[in-house]
Amino acid sequence: MKTYIKHIVILVVTIGFFSCEQERLEPILTTADGGGKLTTYTAYTIDSTDPDGSNVYGRIVFWKSTLDQTLVQISLYNTVPGLLHPALIIDGAVGSGGTTMITLDNVSGETGELDTSKFYVITDTSFYDSISSMDSHIDIYLSTTDDTLVATGDLGSNADPVEYN
Repeated sequence: MKTYIKHIVILVVTIGFFSCEQERLEPILTTADGGGKLTTYTAYTIDSTDPDGSNVYGRIVFWKSTLDQTLVQISLYNTVPGLLHPALIIDGAVGSGGTTMITLDNVSGETGELDTSKFYVITDTSFYDSISSMDSHIDIYLSTTDDTLVATGDLGSNADPVEYN
């Protein structure tokens, strides 16, 4: 009886060992409902306000998603490692003051990109179509505790996009 049980255990372990081999699965290349590629965008320049100092500059890109949302992407150069740079869209042209329209996510000083996600999502389905007529600009500040303006750029009716499709 012991031999019989021993053979069964060896057989089960052997079958279990060989059946545990990893099977290589092919990737699924389709997208989920509502997914897809981002192809429609408008980009504006963000210029340094202190070219002799930190010289922070870059671009802001507005993407139109397949769900008619607007995704905002920021890419900056010469950001300060260890700091989070607040990014805000403000009413009016650069230098005119204005009130905050949208507080975007902070830009990481480590990467020069939005800190929490690659995109900031604006769920207003008409926002993207209104960008070209929007009287606004973007301001980038030194840190969450220091409101020194390090970069800014006109948006919408105050500037021509540097790239779009």
